[in-house]
Amino acid sequence: MSGDDAGQASPVPTAQTPALFTGPRWFIPSALLHELDPDAGRPGRRPRRTARDWVVDFACFFVAVLLGAVAIEALSRNPQVPDGLAVVDQVMGALACAAVWLRRRWPLGLAVALTPVSFVSDTAGGAGVIALFTLAVHRPFRYVAWVGGVNAALVPLFYWLRPDVDMPYLVSVVFAVLLTVAIVGWGMFVRAKRQLMLSLRDRARRAETEARLRAEQAQRLAREAIAREMHDVLAHRLTLLSVHAGALEFRPDAPPAETARAAGVIRESAHEALQDLREIIGVLRAGEPDDAGRPQPTLAALDTLVTESRAAGMKVLLQHHVTDPAAVPSSVGRTAYRIAQECLTNARKHAPGTEVTVSVTGAPGDGLTVCVRNPPPEGEVPPVPGSGQGLIGLMERATLAGGRLEHGPTPDGGFEVRAWLPWS
Repeated sequence: MSGDDAGQASPVPTAQTPALFTGPRWFIPSALLHELDPDAGRPGRRPRRTARDWVVDFACFFVAVLLGAVAIEALSRNPQVPDGLAVVDQVMGALACAAVWLRRRWPLGLAVALTPVSFVSDTAGGAGVIALFTLAVHRPFRYVAWVGGVNAALVPLFYWLRPDVDMPYLVSVVFAVLLTVAIVGWGMFVRAKRQLMLSLRDRARRAETEARLRAEQAQRLAREAIAREMHDVLAHRLTLLSVHAGALEFRPDAPPAETARAAGVIRESAHEALQDLREIIGVLRAGEPDDAGRPQPTLAALDTLVTESRAAGMKVLLQHHVTDPAAVPSSVGRTAYRIAQECLTNARKHAPGTEVTVSVTGAPGDGLTVCVRNPPPEGEVPPVPGSGQGLIGLMERATLAGGRLEHGPTPDGGFEVRAWLPWS
């Protein structure tokens, strides 16, 4: 009975729901509360018995009837019990056995009702044992202590009024008290085991939910990183397109060689931009970073970036003072490259025609410093929509790398971006 009964949740009335645990009500998780009380929040509805419930309930009813039959046989051998009283005893025992089917709906009420019935009827003793066990399984100890204590206290009086013909009085009392304690202990063990299993199940559900949330958060962070890469790469490529297209528009009388060179830069930049965009969209569709794409740029690619900017007509002065460029970590070098790339793009948009100075210094243990500075532009430069978003992305990128980034105007009216990245 313990193995079957332990796997069943106790459907109890809503009014008894706070008594599922001896601790405070707020400590019960909602999933665990639902497992212990399937009818919670559904007042007035009868619990639905499953096939297993019917088997367990029938087994309990059979045990109660079997114990009642044993008591009938004992009554027939007891000369102190008149025949009329024996008939009444059997009728009360039959009603008590029938009431066992109500043990799931009213475990406390059934146990309380069968306590006096079991006291006056021998054949109702089996039903009383089943009711006490059910109470220990489905209710906290404070209810079990009261009902079980009353049952144990009535044992000496019961055997004093109806002595057993086979055992001495003291042996009968001790045996009945020990049986009551064993039934209560068995029921409490089943209840504790059920609560443990439900708690472990609830923890497993929470762990699965947390793992799914962590995976979603990691995917979201990866997509944000891809978005930053898209901004950095495409902004640089499209700025080159804009500069050369503007040169062709305002200088239609340019020499054929210069026109061909500008058209080649436009074609190459457009091709690179489309390839970068295709790769990024492919990663977004796949939902995870693509390790099979082109290698990410590092600090060694800074010379190529400056060469491309100079080919676009910019005046760029590169000051490279790194003791051991090959020893720069790839993540730090990639961050430094993206900072320089975004700064050159901004200088091309906001300070066209000026000479931009890119300075990279650092050593292991001291960190890597990237400084991009440009003087004020000549004449008035029209405002560019969306200005400032790139600098916000650079600050986030530097912070994620464990460094810091500062930017602002210089005393002569120019602009400077200075970043420091850790290099251990």
